[in-house]
Amino acid sequence: MRADKPQAYYTAVFLQVSFRAIKNSMAGKASDSMPCWLDTRMLSMLARELKEAQSLASDGEEAERALALASEECDALLKRCPGGLDAPLCHRHLDAILDALQRAIDALPQAPATPPDTRWEHARQQFRAGFRRL
Repeated sequence: MRADKPQAYYTAVFLQVSFRAIKNSMAGKASDSMPCWLDTRMLSMLARELKEAQSLASDGEEAERALALASEECDALLKRCPGGLDAPLCHRHLDAILDALQRAIDALPQAPATPPDTRWEHARQQFRAGFRRL
């Protein structure tokens, strides 16, 4: 696994958390008919991060496709912000971005877990823990 693959995974997770926070706090309620006012500078920054994640995931076809879809939805959202769409439509765009990001996260390889301790290292730790309790 190349070093940029875990970076693509972590970038996608960061983006998912960011878009979820936007949806939960700034996009208003999905049932509102009020205009949706989002910060276009923040959306622009996240759109750039989406494009960067897409370039990092260039070897994974499914992940790259999902990130491209999320990027297209983000661009569509940016074209109508701020105040150009109502809350239900804003939520639909954000849901589409979040769904695409989840598909990308599922398709991207995660960073390898730390190797398990050897049996001797584990025994040494247990032995020391036993003495600490005395």
